[in-house]
Amino acid sequence: MSFKLHPVLANDCIVIGEFQLSQVLLMNDEHYPWVILVPMVAEISEVFELSQSQQTILAEESTFVLKAMSETFKADKMNQAALGNMVPQLHIHHVARFHDDAAWPAPIWGKVTPKKYSEQALQQMVADLHKAFSHHSSYQPL
Repeated sequence: MSFKLHPVLANDCIVIGEFQLSQVLLMNDEHYPWVILVPMVAEISEVFELSQSQQTILAEESTFVLKAMSETFKADKMNQAALGNMVPQLHIHHVARFHDDAAWPAPIWGKVTPKKYSEQALQQMVADLHKAFSHHSSYQPL
């Protein structure tokens, strides 16, 4: 079976690029800079289901995203999570957090109603992320 993005992720996010292993999604919620990595491997719900080499690549991609987002957005704290309670497909959240954001210091889920990006804000966010991720040798913007 081939990789297919879960419908909830496809509905809530914008696909902005790909690394060697992972599809790169932007959560369509302007409250937080929020990127999701989805390994492009069919039928995977847990990190341990990936091969050892895939686990290594995912860890490297995730660490790169955390650092790039922290530097780009001057985050007070970077949050990273792989929950999968609502969407079983393996996906890793990377969220830039700020002392004055809508949910600080609590987790982001369920705190405020998501607010979709305006077209202009979306274009700027995607451009900022493309620039930040362009320093990775395998990143391909879409």
